[in-house]
Amino acid sequence: MGTPLPLGKLRPALLADLLARHVTPDPRVIVGPRVGEDAAVLDMGDRYLVATTDPITFVTEDLGWYALVVNANDLAVRGAAPRWFLATCLLPEGRTTESEVAALFTQLGAACQAQGVALVGGHTEVTPGLERPIVVGTMLGEVEKARLVTTAGARPGDALVLTKGVPVEGTSIIARSRDAELRARGYEDAWLARARGMLARLSVVPEALLAAALVPVHAMHDPTEGGVATALWELADAAGVGLAVEVERIPVLPEGAALCREFGLDPLGTIASGALLLALAPTDAGVVLHALAREGIDAAFIGRVVSREAGVVLSRGGQPEPLPRFDQDEITRLFA
Repeated sequence: MGTPLPLGKLRPALLADLLARHVTPDPRVIVGPRVGEDAAVLDMGDRYLVATTDPITFVTEDLGWYALVVNANDLAVRGAAPRWFLATCLLPEGRTTESEVAALFTQLGAACQAQGVALVGGHTEVTPGLERPIVVGTMLGEVEKARLVTTAGARPGDALVLTKGVPVEGTSIIARSRDAELRARGYEDAWLARARGMLARLSVVPEALLAAALVPVHAMHDPTEGGVATALWELADAAGVGLAVEVERIPVLPEGAALCREFGLDPLGTIASGALLLALAPTDAGVVLHALAREGIDAAFIGRVVSREAGVVLSRGGQPEPLPRFDQDEITRLFA
């Protein structure tokens, strides 16, 4: 039967092998399924259609809003504005009421309205064997051909910029899923509310579209499962480059750092939606950093893109070491 797979994403090597063996080529597919790429890109003639799909599996609160924002992020890092959303809602048998379904659809509708997105389809059912509701979202959007951004576009000499800090999503998930335990450990209501509220910072659409409109962004990537460390590896592998990253420059949210310490998690490997990773020319990085600051969006220069031969390196106190790999997101240890 083989060894059961761990929670979370498939190992990159396994996924890459499966895609290499089972993906059918199509000349209109400009960017297809590849490790590290956030969304598919299809040639529609005068423009590209961008499509992505992502599930929400770790949380149950604000599920509809959460699903929409996570999928919108994957389009924004392509330089595309999210336009159309489909949602597949799988609900636990014996524990789902009509009022709960109505609340979920209210969240979906409000989130779509806030993001300027149309809900155009999906599927909803009560499903056996589930412990919690799961929403699988699919987002579609368009981008002018000249404005397309991919993960694979990073070039040696580029600056690496990270917005907001890490782990935005992980901080909220830990605070929500371990609320009673954290209260017992002495965390106050206001502090926990602030940590749970990190979910409101999950969207990277404003900063991604702002950056893409200002300068030629060579690559953007949305750190999700596996944290910012995995996102950096995915960017390096997609572009065939190396990276030189300084750990002291990576902004770690105070609440996230505290919660990761409580449960023995590494913030660099904890699910990090809400941050945006950009690779762009150093002079353009300065333009973007100033523009983001004017909009009240924190961002930091965390390193640079180097040749593949130089490797993917994380410096601590000036001492280089290989950037760690996280085959499994740190947060899955709370759900094992």
